[in-house]
Amino acid sequence: MKRSLLRGVRRGYALIIPCLAIAAAGLASACQGCKLPATTAVSADADVDANANANVNRPTVRLYVLSTVAGALEPCGCTKDQLGGIDHLAALIEGQRDEAPARLVVGAGPLLFTDPEVKPERSSQDAWKAEAMALAAKEIGLSAWAPGENDWALGAEALGKYQEQSGAALLGKNLEGAKGVEGVVVREVSGVKVGLIGVSDPKGRAGAYPDGVKAGPAIDAMKAGVEEAKKQGARIFVGLAALPRGDALRLADNVPELHVLVLGKPTERGDGNDGPKPPEIIGSTLVVETPNHLQSVAVVDLFVRGGDGPLVFADAGGVAKAGELISLSARIRELEIRLNGWEGDKRVAAKDIEARKADLEKLRAEKAQLEAAETKVTGSFFRYSAVEVREKLGADKDVTGQLQAYYKRVNAHNKEAFADRVPEKPAKGEASYIGIDACTNCHDEERKVFDGTAHARAYATLQQDFKEYNLDCVSCHVTGYGKPGGSTVTHNASLQNVQCEECHGPGSLHAKDPEKKGLIVLSPPPQSCVTQCHHSPHVEGFEPMSKMQLILGPGHSRN
Repeated sequence: MKRSLLRGVRRGYALIIPCLAIAAAGLASACQGCKLPATTAVSADADVDANANANVNRPTVRLYVLSTVAGALEPCGCTKDQLGGIDHLAALIEGQRDEAPARLVVGAGPLLFTDPEVKPERSSQDAWKAEAMALAAKEIGLSAWAPGENDWALGAEALGKYQEQSGAALLGKNLEGAKGVEGVVVREVSGVKVGLIGVSDPKGRAGAYPDGVKAGPAIDAMKAGVEEAKKQGARIFVGLAALPRGDALRLADNVPELHVLVLGKPTERGDGNDGPKPPEIIGSTLVVETPNHLQSVAVVDLFVRGGDGPLVFADAGGVAKAGELISLSARIRELEIRLNGWEGDKRVAAKDIEARKADLEKLRAEKAQLEAAETKVTGSFFRYSAVEVREKLGADKDVTGQLQAYYKRVNAHNKEAFADRVPEKPAKGEASYIGIDACTNCHDEERKVFDGTAHARAYATLQQDFKEYNLDCVSCHVTGYGKPGGSTVTHNASLQNVQCEECHGPGSLHAKDPEKKGLIVLSPPPQSCVTQCHHSPHVEGFEPMSKMQLILGPGHSRN
């Protein structure tokens, strides 16, 4: 590709991204869906490599690509079919074993922890969560990943243990002093050797690296890694880069031998979800970065055709139409969320719901038609797709068992470890929480409405999954969590579930003097639901106005 054309392609994607950001605002990531591209039509005179499968539809190598997983075992689960879940990813990979038996799972960016630092009170829970992630990584067959700053959250010794549990190579060719980190590994797949080369810049906000770790020039290291992989007989070269995106893209400019370059962040903070990024072709290198937190996985099928010389893979489907597919997926997801929001809302006319369902099916058909478009190629080629990680993929039994074991372990530990954690007492003259039973003394009708809502069963949803003492979960399933006179992870017996006071405020002073104004919030603004619990990434596209109608009834601000 000529330099001017290359820059034009990159500028084109730069224009696409802001438009997509607007289309997908408020959503968790929208990807290309779960359907892989249709069979690629290969020219009849294309040579077939001796190592390639006789079945032209079966790739020589399938790459499953992950970026910046950052400790995301599964999404919160507050709304239907949220994106994410390593049990669903494992089910996808296992379900495609027959169509792509030769596969490698690779990643870049933090894998094990949500944040670079672990708070002392969370050290046991977060350590076990990282262990659960490492064991699940082994189940999905993770081959290698380029680590980010977060992976050293509990130190080099802990990282070494997790790396061993995962069975994956930890790759950072440019890193010095990083115990257990390699630069290059070569895997033989379908008779073809694949070189995996990793680089990383695990630098924190203050410019400090993990203890004892230094990072050298990434470009020089990647070049050296490619040469090392060549000496070991590799013909396919995959770079893994946990770098700032601009620095990572320069690798493709300067190391043209790379066939695929996987991007991940050098560090990550918080549980917020990123939007999708379209793949790029820079020179002849396919550059891939998936949304963080396992919202989707990129699937890159490499088909080796021809002789024994250097390989160049043509785009036989995926990249050229990626931007349009992402845009369609965002519109589809927006409609799905809107329809989910309307569920149970009697104010929405049935004809409007049916009209939106028809729009949804039309968009799905348009997307399927675009995915099915064939591209004729000769020689070696690749196909790219992005698959949303969702419930409909199923759940792998072994990974599900590992997750449940983790939750049970944390539950048992936290119940005892935080047994003495009591809520702070309110300041003199300030109200404390009294619980819904006390409220019912004067508000019997409102209690009846409450008992019919999902809020009344919020704590039970944690108990059934062994999560009621989990520090990641409990705060949104009890009332007054962490507030003076409220509840804690273990002291919440009278404040379990999302009760009256979560919206109206602590009621002790109001109970003593019901006629006095200003002691409680009479009409909580709908937006308060969003600021406290119902916000991304825990809930996708939450519409507070419509959802508030589900908790109102005769005697509760609706007559």
